[in-house]
Amino acid sequence: MLVEGIDMDNIVEIDGKKIGPGYDVFVIAELGINHNGDFDLAKQLIDKAIWAGAGAVKLQSYITEKRVSKDAPIFGILKQCEFSFDQQEKLFQYAHDKGITAFSTPFDNESVDFLSSVNVPCYKIASFDLLNKKLLKKVAAQGKPVIMSRGMASRDEIDEAMAVMNKSGREVILLHCISAYPVLSHTSLNLSTIRALQIRYQCPVGFSDHTLDIMASEYAVAAGASLIEKHFTLSRKSQGPDHALSTEPAQMKNMIGKIRLVSQFMGEPVWSSIPEEENILQYRRTS
Repeated sequence: MLVEGIDMDNIVEIDGKKIGPGYDVFVIAELGINHNGDFDLAKQLIDKAIWAGAGAVKLQSYITEKRVSKDAPIFGILKQCEFSFDQQEKLFQYAHDKGITAFSTPFDNESVDFLSSVNVPCYKIASFDLLNKKLLKKVAAQGKPVIMSRGMASRDEIDEAMAVMNKSGREVILLHCISAYPVLSHTSLNLSTIRALQIRYQCPVGFSDHTLDIMASEYAVAAGASLIEKHFTLSRKSQGPDHALSTEPAQMKNMIGKIRLVSQFMGEPVWSSIPEEENILQYRRTS
């Protein structure tokens, strides 16, 4: 069914959860590097994400030396937060045992191979790698759905990335994203891009929210987002580059509740009277 140029039947299924128009908004608690390299803290984040009602948790899988150069300003923090593949496997198993979907963003071929070996249900492509066709092809070859952020990218660049996925027959969820950490101005969000992406690429579209609050995610759902990704932390006062722009557990829980309410407000397109109008139908007038 097409609604204003959008295929409402274009659905992607991840770990048994259907994502797209007409289904509950899929909320990802982005753990990223907010565990600070502390394995026990990562487990606590998973527990709190479940408590908040998130549909999934996401890690980052990388070998620091392959992600950035040793003289990069963020090399030290990335190295500190780098989990071994063995640690990551244990975290995926922990999340699975707790009943929440877990997956990751790979930044190198070795990490893709590792994620394939533990049978993650999907892969995430960060905005920074949208132009990295070697990584895109590697991920596309794994045969799993791909969630791909389009921060910083032009239309032609998104076209090229989508062409790689389409050639492999991969299902894609595109995320509108502003690659600023944090996004400080609401005028930078351009949430109308969500509908433009839906029309152009005929796939589910979500929003990766880097603002300091939760309001943008609510409006993104009203704009048509089927997925919300939000950084997650136990405390925004923790030391690290992403904590300040993340949601704490209570705030995440509040955000998810409001997202559900927005979804109820939006409903589905209607072209006839609804049951609530039944008693008023008798007062309609014809010419």
